[in-house]
Amino acid sequence: MEQQQFLVVFPGQGSQKPGMSKDLVAQFPRAAEVWEQVDQALGIKLSDLAFDGSVDELTLTHNAQPALLAHSVAVWRILAMHVPRSAFVAAAGHSLGEFSAYVAAGALALAEGVRLVRRRGELMLKAGTERPGAMAAVIGRTEPGIEAICAAASVTGVVVPANYNSPEQVVISGEIDAVEAAMARAKEAGAKRAVRLTVSGAFHSPLMRPAADEFAVALGQCQLQAPLMPVYSNVSAEAVRDADSAATLLVEQLTSPVRWVRVMDTMCKDYPRLPVIEMGTGNVLCGLTKRIVPDAECISVGVTADIEKFIARFPTISQS
Repeated sequence: MEQQQFLVVFPGQGSQKPGMSKDLVAQFPRAAEVWEQVDQALGIKLSDLAFDGSVDELTLTHNAQPALLAHSVAVWRILAMHVPRSAFVAAAGHSLGEFSAYVAAGALALAEGVRLVRRRGELMLKAGTERPGAMAAVIGRTEPGIEAICAAASVTGVVVPANYNSPEQVVISGEIDAVEAAMARAKEAGAKRAVRLTVSGAFHSPLMRPAADEFAVALGQCQLQAPLMPVYSNVSAEAVRDADSAATLLVEQLTSPVRWVRVMDTMCKDYPRLPVIEMGTGNVLCGLTKRIVPDAECISVGVTADIEKFIARFPTISQS
């Protein structure tokens, strides 16, 4: 019998929530080991914040990013006790989630990964403080397209598409006045809604250039390896198989849009008819997958009950 194969995706910032991983640590020693390594690598009890902290503190960029990576890797390592590594043939992650993908793919050690994304979060917060910006979700199709809308609104400042999340959801990012102008234009162009997001900066825009420059230095000090499975880049929407390309694209990601629609469309075409497994908190990426690739099956695995259901559904894989 041919082995069942899967694609795996990892969520990004915004999916964090207090209590994340608490049930996994109580049930699985492998998850407890992950969080112990994370706390040791960072020199703080991030686990306390994730398990029992406040929403406001956990949402801070430099806390949310390593917490999300830790949770995703904990799920990955738990499933690795039951599912052969070869069953997962390709990966992708939404923004911060791309780092989780590289840790899962063996390209980045867990300790280095959490230190790196904590530094990434600190630099993003610093850039947002020094040059305040905004982000907004535009829901619904527009005519003209979002690129033309941002270009027209740019007379008041920098504003660009930042996240192509689904065919009907794009996030824009840039200077506050320009984002507000683009929101107004989007509504006039047929958008159902345009909603400001609660963020600490204009992520995935040129305003993050100072953060990208400093992050390149931090990344250069890491031992990045070639991934053991292809990881689809947010920047290029293409499969990455070598360390040099991964490093270049991870830096570019800070100032470039997340092309999630193209990522999922390309990965699902390269590996047709394979179930997509979302490893992390919530099911945001499964929701987006259904809008991007309607015939794709997506399974969320983030809590103990999800893991038990997965193992029960694919017992032959779990026993192989």
